[in-house]
Amino acid sequence: MGPHYLNRFFTPKSVAIVGASERENSVGYRLLLNMQEAGFKGGLYPVNNKRDELLGLKAYPDLNAVPEDLDLVVIATPAPSVPGIVQQCGENGVTSIIIITAGFGELGSEGKRLQQEVLDIAHRYSIRIIGPNCLGVIRPSGCLNATFGDGTVKDGSLALLSQSGAVCTAILDWAKVQDIGFSTVVSMGGAADIDFGEVLDYLATDSKTTGILMYVEGIRDARRFLSGLKAAARLKPVILIKSGRHEAGCKAAMSHTGAMVGGDSVFDAAIARAGVVRVYSITELFSAARVLANNYVVKKDHLAIITNAGGPGVMSTDRAEDVGIVMAELSPASIIALNEALPVHWSHANPVDILGDATSDRYQKALDICLKDKNVDGVLVILTPQAMTNPTQVALSIIEGANTSKKPVLASWTGGAKVQEGRNLFANSKVAHFSTPEVAVDAFSFLAKYAQNQILLKQIPSPGDELAKPDVQGARLIIERVLAEGRQVLTAQESKAILAAFHIPVTQTIKVSSVKDAMIAAETLRFPVVLKVNMAEFSHKSDIGGVKLNINSVQEISRDYLEMEAAIKRNHPEITEVGMTVEPMFKRPNGRELMIGVVRDPVFGPAISFGLGGTMVEILKDNTVALPPLNAYMVEQMIAKTKAAMYLEAFRQLPPANKKALIDVLLNISTMVSELPEILELDINPLIVDEQGVMAVDARIKAQLSNQLSPYSHMAIHPYPYQLTQSFQLANGANITIRPIRPEDAVLEKDFHNRLSERTKYFRFMQALQELTPEMMVRFTQIDYDREMAFVAVTEDENLPSELGVGRYLMNPDGNSVEFALVVADDCQCLGIGSRIMRALIQTAKSKGMLFFEGEVLVINTPMLSLVKKLGFSIETIPDDSEVVRVVKDLRQ
Repeated sequence: MGPHYLNRFFTPKSVAIVGASERENSVGYRLLLNMQEAGFKGGLYPVNNKRDELLGLKAYPDLNAVPEDLDLVVIATPAPSVPGIVQQCGENGVTSIIIITAGFGELGSEGKRLQQEVLDIAHRYSIRIIGPNCLGVIRPSGCLNATFGDGTVKDGSLALLSQSGAVCTAILDWAKVQDIGFSTVVSMGGAADIDFGEVLDYLATDSKTTGILMYVEGIRDARRFLSGLKAAARLKPVILIKSGRHEAGCKAAMSHTGAMVGGDSVFDAAIARAGVVRVYSITELFSAARVLANNYVVKKDHLAIITNAGGPGVMSTDRAEDVGIVMAELSPASIIALNEALPVHWSHANPVDILGDATSDRYQKALDICLKDKNVDGVLVILTPQAMTNPTQVALSIIEGANTSKKPVLASWTGGAKVQEGRNLFANSKVAHFSTPEVAVDAFSFLAKYAQNQILLKQIPSPGDELAKPDVQGARLIIERVLAEGRQVLTAQESKAILAAFHIPVTQTIKVSSVKDAMIAAETLRFPVVLKVNMAEFSHKSDIGGVKLNINSVQEISRDYLEMEAAIKRNHPEITEVGMTVEPMFKRPNGRELMIGVVRDPVFGPAISFGLGGTMVEILKDNTVALPPLNAYMVEQMIAKTKAAMYLEAFRQLPPANKKALIDVLLNISTMVSELPEILELDINPLIVDEQGVMAVDARIKAQLSNQLSPYSHMAIHPYPYQLTQSFQLANGANITIRPIRPEDAVLEKDFHNRLSERTKYFRFMQALQELTPEMMVRFTQIDYDREMAFVAVTEDENLPSELGVGRYLMNPDGNSVEFALVVADDCQCLGIGSRIMRALIQTAKSKGMLFFEGEVLVINTPMLSLVKKLGFSIETIPDDSEVVRVVKDLRQ
């Protein structure tokens, strides 16, 4: 594959600035000046039809007059002129444009019309656009500063993506003071064309970027956004701040960017699945930037604190508990070593208080012992200025000690002038320094959350791979019948039927419309029973007196029915007929009332919530949210985040609840919302759980017609496509399975590659690739099934290797074609494995609506060329390359 399609935005050889100016307070002036001050080494062409020269450079009246083919055009002219300039770009073969100008989608109907005109022209000429209403792009290593910001940016390893130009300049200004550099800076602005997902995809494989900071206001394409986040977070840390956490903030974000803003708890759940860490303030983002710039990595969240004062140690411990960081329990060996190294009155626990007269030698010994302790994942060193302590000398000893370990060492030299020299030393070391201990603890928590979210990132469950097969078609027919009747809200009886179809235990429900029906139903179910109103108008039955519990006789149910009916008609005169249900009174002395819900987020699709239930659910506000599909690990993590988790354990006279039964219910709910895009909302409240199992006592479902063209398109996260697995038998009788690749196949892939001959490796990679790097292993096995696919051929036959072959495709930027690669083990070739993998890939690409299936093949790779010919590919030569040909299959035929 060639360079990334966004490459010209970041490594252009020629740039034109349309709207360049000599007015010092203008955007056009600053753009041109920044490009010059950055030392851009390519062709730089100011375009201004009123000037012959600008800042010492020849100016051109329009793009037609520029003498060189342009890689990048930056537009800073009034909005009405932009469509004409984009048209001119297309006519001159320009495919990359940055639109600085504001006045488009964020300004109402006229702005949206103008924006659509620009996009229509761009699409016609295959032009990609960053912006509009953006600050621009910076790539220090390429001497590119196509922004109107103030000042230069130091080259570094962090990338910054921001929807807000103002936030972008604030971070850059702070970074300059802190001596932090950036590999890439992109101000997304209105993101009318190129969005976060595409830039993240570029940065994921960018060798100059080791960590990514993001400021997000809104998201348009949830799946593309999460796909890009995952691609990047698999390979490097991503820290994100999102505005619009509350309703007022959401309204401000929508007016600012014109983007849809998802629910905040749903957003949290989404980015956790993507392996990303979220922060909540610019200060926290700065803290994250500091630890990212030092390339720290942790495995767990156990922190040790070394301090020469008790107060800061206690405050740091409090903060650690606030943010979910575990104070490491020092091993007995560490305690013994510290006893030998420290005065007798040291704290004998974590925090390690080494007393106010601590010397640099004492600090260094304590740090060395803590770093060697297997229970410790990172160390925070705190110093307060004391008469007997030399802050500068201690800083030198901490820097020296940190260099001997891979564990992160964070420092907080609290105070002013007395500790400034020590702080300056940390700025040029691998030790990240923070002005207060609490901020340092926050920074460590970001590293720990990143490690935890990386585990979530690798979870790729199928919709129902751990459960009994549900009756999906039966459930869908019930919903379709309800919708055909003109209703969206299912009755309790219908809702419970849907749950039962997915193996969720429910109480029996009998619909009644008269006193006689109610009496018969009660006798059938046997007393005691419950009488409930059963009408779509009333979501919360208890609020209107629509629930009667513990009814023990025919006389009681007759009286209760008449009283409830009369009350509802009295309070709601428009209602002429009251529907009710009779259910058994479900009693469990050890039962815990829980609630499971499903909502359809406008950005991220279905989201599942779990927490304490009952009539006080709005007051308790105990819930956590996750995006489907889920597996058992993810469900356990979900439960653990709630107060309900403790309620499920043994408590006083209560035995522990049947957690396995609860996990199965949540897994079944995950399958339900994955397989039934018709479901908009679902409430199970209460779901009663005890030591025997679970029971859904009440349920409500709201549905709508689904118009999705491909499976799971209503979900932000594509599940593992287990349905694509196929089996066959070789001529020698060996049973072979071809299935989509999984993250746990990394070891399998590495062994497979190591067994390939040098010739086969060269045919596959077109270079002498001896070993797959860890980054390549991640990219090959942790894939986004929505825009790429990889099939492995595996077997358990003892006479054959475990993996026989692998093929993959990746969707091209045009969205209509894919590029493929295939390799079969040397000792398994000519057995039909390659053709079967190729057919599986082609069929999958076709089902995704792709039009062309293409790849590049070495002309000396005759086996591959023979295979593609048999599969109906055409073979095309590539200009200026006699060693490689392009093979293409038209999937429309």
